[in-house]
Amino acid sequence: MAMFFKRFFDEKLAQVSYLVGCQVTDEALVVDPNRNLDPYVEAASAEKLRIAQVTETHIHADFVSGARELAQRTGARLLLSAEGGSEWQYQYADEPGIELLHDGSCFQVGKVRVDVLHLPGHTPEHLGFLVTDTAAATEPMGAFTGDFLFVGDVGRPDLLERAAGQAGTMEVGARRLFRSLQRFRQLSDYLQIWPGHGAGSACGKMLGAVPQSTLGYEKRFNWAFSIEDEAEFVRAVLAGQPDPPRYFAQMKRINQSGPRMLGTLRRPPRLPVGKLAELLASGTLVVDTRPAGEYAAGAIPGTLNIPLGRSFTTWAGWLIPYDRDFVLIVDDHRTHRVEEAVRDLAGIGLDRVIAYCGAEVVEAWRTARGQLQTIESIPSQDVAEAVASNRAAFLDVRSLEEWSAGHLPGARNLPLGELDERLNEVPRDQPVIVHCQSGARAAIAASLLFSRGISNVQQYPGGFGDWVAAGRPVEKGEVRGKR
Repeated sequence: MAMFFKRFFDEKLAQVSYLVGCQVTDEALVVDPNRNLDPYVEAASAEKLRIAQVTETHIHADFVSGARELAQRTGARLLLSAEGGSEWQYQYADEPGIELLHDGSCFQVGKVRVDVLHLPGHTPEHLGFLVTDTAAATEPMGAFTGDFLFVGDVGRPDLLERAAGQAGTMEVGARRLFRSLQRFRQLSDYLQIWPGHGAGSACGKMLGAVPQSTLGYEKRFNWAFSIEDEAEFVRAVLAGQPDPPRYFAQMKRINQSGPRMLGTLRRPPRLPVGKLAELLASGTLVVDTRPAGEYAAGAIPGTLNIPLGRSFTTWAGWLIPYDRDFVLIVDDHRTHRVEEAVRDLAGIGLDRVIAYCGAEVVEAWRTARGQLQTIESIPSQDVAEAVASNRAAFLDVRSLEEWSAGHLPGARNLPLGELDERLNEVPRDQPVIVHCQSGARAAIAASLLFSRGISNVQQYPGGFGDWVAAGRPVEKGEVRGKR
């Protein structure tokens, strides 16, 4: 065999990219790179491979593509889809070094042949890539399926309408997706499936955590292949899709028009406490990335808490405006945390970090300016008593689908991603108890409410999961608080 293969997984984006190399000619191809380019360059160098070509399966909605910059950095050819019609062409496709791909196109990575399939549905321009190691075989070993086919699921066809505002595209996309599946299922069962996302991605509703599969296994156990009627498939694939993060629309625009070149990500300047106070007073957004418990125990008033954990990029994309500079508070005693935060934010196009403060700025604020903001946690029994006496408003910041499936009696649904624009729906005449499923979203929501001057707020950290586990009564179905 002449082929080298390496998978890269970004846990926070639940995103997968790949390096394929020919060990005869030392050429390599990178598929679906994100904006963190160093791992691809370092992996190729370690194998003494030269990145000669870069490609992507489609115009991504959940992260900023690194394909354009990686190609320029390495001198590689950039191979992009020319399918999908005039509205779905890359706006920078006429730049030097770019080659356009169509259904039936074929290109070589040394002895490795890549055949191109147009597989619309998730997006109109979506491509798949069949990979054949011609040094050892005459038929494909596997396929890069991007967001067309996952382990246990298929790409959602509703994002163009629900996230990017392309009205009337959901059903059309679902029908195209069904037909793409019918075409793809004709390929050999042994074909390995190398998808573009894993569990945790919002690009599907039930993605498996297993990194790869085979077409034969998916035909037997993936729900999408079990439905033979097109109308039934359309209903099934559109039902129960999670709310797409608001930033997906930004990603589509950025990736279609051409992501700007970042170059080397630099550590932003460090601010003293006095300068931070000045920026806060002027209205600059300050994002505190410490864990929720630390933030609740003492935080600088007016800051927004988005913990630097697995969901950091998701909620940053929902809640940080793309048209404003902002400052981070990061516990920089932990190695590379500042760089991690800046890199994660850049991965979804939030490039306007102008400075940061270390976590010790919180104690410095207390010393210099007095009282910190605290968020009170309320235990399950007190929540039950508040429900029984109707003495507080209950704010459920889970998705509408979660809320409809079951919620605390009398709870109002304001999903976290919509909360900032629906603040007028938050009661001001009684205490507010905010909760989610298990506490993470509620902590962010409470910080947002405090930062907007709504301070009569308590957090129920156990959330709906704790409420159900205690055997307490649940309401279902009524869509309360929906615009």
